Amino acid sequence: MSFTFVREVMSPEELKNVLPMSARGILIKKERDAMIRDVFTGASDKFLVIIGPCSADHEDAVLDYIYRLARVQERVADRLILIPRIYTNKPRTTGEGYKGIVHQPDPEKKPDLQEGLLAMRKMHLRAIDETGLTAADEMLYPENWPYVDDILSYVAVGARSVEDQQHRLTISGMDVPAGMKNPTSGDLSVMLNSCIAAQSGHTFLYRKWEVHTTGNPLAHTILRGAVNKHGQSIPNYHYEDLIRLHHMYEEKTHLKNPAAIVDANHANSNKQYAEQPRIVKEVLHSRRVNPELAKLVKGVMIESYLVAGSQKVNEHVYGKSITDACLGWEESERLIDTIAEGI
Repeated sequence: MSFTFVREVMSPEELKNVLPMSARGILIKKERDAMIRDVFTGASDKFLVIIGPCSADHEDAVLDYIYRLARVQERVADRLILIPRIYTNKPRTTGEGYKGIVHQPDPEKKPDLQEGLLAMRKMHLRAIDETGLTAADEMLYPENWPYVDDILSYVAVGARSVEDQQHRLTISGMDVPAGMKNPTSGDLSVMLNSCIAAQSGHTFLYRKWEVHTTGNPLAHTILRGAVNKHGQSIPNYHYEDLIRLHHMYEEKTHLKNPAAIVDANHANSNKQYAEQPRIVKEVLHSRRVNPELAKLVKGVMIESYLVAGSQKVNEHVYGKSITDACLGWEESERLIDTIAEGI
């Protein structure tokens, strides 16, 4: 066989015993989950801002960022719910490069999945206990969900994973909002089909078990732009794109809680991170001029870190992304204030 079995890593139960959720953390998550759920069901008109580093690479810098975000959350709590991105698994288009803290707790050392699981959970738990904010993460590996099912308040499924059956079925067993991104082709029907699958109940094999799920009514769409056959980015955050998605939702009458998040980076910005404030402002304008879009668009997703731009792994600039380029902190704080004033 071409597989080399290195070692058996700890189970989700073992990891939770080593790093349990605190009593305070349990209460924080319960309150935050209820607040976020109310946005998706329409019980609350608060706006979601899912914001943070492209990848959560170093615990100290990530926690520094979330501490700052928590202070801003207090200021805008009457209008916004800030959800920090603590993305511990990083998809790579070619399979090359840093794959996230779960793979490499130290980005400059070899992969260590056992230590990575510990580092991932420790970072999330520190964020909750020390800042009072529960986070979002990307579900790159469906089988890893039980390691974090008690700590995440939001899950995103990426453009390359959204058509995968196991991702869709696993989302159907979650009790937190799950955003299904449009595929890189930009086909919105694929994204909506993923929501249909995720909102439905299923029976399937999962981690050696036959399991049954009842469906996740909080599965929704994320517009992240597309890439055409020539490799050119095609944005899908404009007014006409949002209207089109609204009409497609109207045709899918059996979908619960129609909702969309707009990803301001990736193909929507052509990975030009400094364009994110402009894109967010256009989305806010579209919501203001059309009440139906105000109901549909529940939030935005922004890539942001302490220092603007990106760097190579060995450059060691504190709080600067080692994957996709991000907004710096000052620009991010101004943008959050702009959102709070403009919704």
